[in-house]
Amino acid sequence: MISKETIQSAAIYGKEIETDQNSLIHCIIKKLTASNVNLFMHKTMYDSLTDAGFKEKIVPYQDEQNAAANVQLIISIGGDGTFLNAAKFAVRASAPIIGLNTGRLGFLARISRIELEAVLNNLLSGNYDIEKRALIELDSEPQLFGNQNFALNEFTVHKNDSSSMITVKTKLDGEFLNSYWADGLIISTPTGSTAYSMSCGGPIVMPGSNNFIITPVAPHNLNVRPLVVPDQSEIELTVEGRGKNCIVSLDSYIQTHDLQTVFKLRRHKKHLKFIVLPGHSHLKTLRNKLNWGLDQRN
Repeated sequence: MISKETIQSAAIYGKEIETDQNSLIHCIIKKLTASNVNLFMHKTMYDSLTDAGFKEKIVPYQDEQNAAANVQLIISIGGDGTFLNAAKFAVRASAPIIGLNTGRLGFLARISRIELEAVLNNLLSGNYDIEKRALIELDSEPQLFGNQNFALNEFTVHKNDSSSMITVKTKLDGEFLNSYWADGLIISTPTGSTAYSMSCGGPIVMPGSNNFIITPVAPHNLNVRPLVVPDQSEIELTVEGRGKNCIVSLDSYIQTHDLQTVFKLRRHKKHLKFIVLPGHSHLKTLRNKLNWGLDQRN
């Protein structure tokens, strides 16, 4: 856990406000501004606010880099996809982040609507902890994704068509590991172990375990299994195949790129500050989201 500070400014992060979200947004604005918290909101979301009176209490922004210098807390409103985008903003701002879930699963945006009032009280009183969540960084030539070359969940390389698999030659700290004949390969953080990696048979890894998980997507060799490696390692990937391109992604950022590019992955020097509230834990989230313990024999 790391230290906290009194909240004087916060950013509400999300997409255009849906009708059923109006009451949530208004509750957040009213509660925080009553405690003299300066509020920021992306202009797209700001423009969709229906109550002009609430707009007067918010500073709209378009340039996240400039806004990041003035923000001490990020409140993500949406699902896990929205949270992943907000996480990049939070890393640049070096600000803690919390997610209000208006989506479906909610591994990252884990706060429910009915908890909102209690959550805001805890945030304002400093009654919460902060976990460090590791990030994965991509290094390539040319540099893909610009200054957005890091992810909270995973890096993925995938074939670009439905006809033939790709070969991903993989090195670990310069030593040859394996040539993965597969539809793709996932390199995930512990946070991302419950995302795409898990759906492809990868293990669930606790945050703070200081690991990366290498998980093949539909491997041709059935004896190839997911591998957990220390996150102090550098993972180097080279992609070959019959086509000319492959699909590369860092969380929700996706590009199509030429084969033969060398991708190097390592732990990012920064981390995400992930807010943990009283009564919440990663284990509780796993039990709730994966329906553990619902077997009658438990």
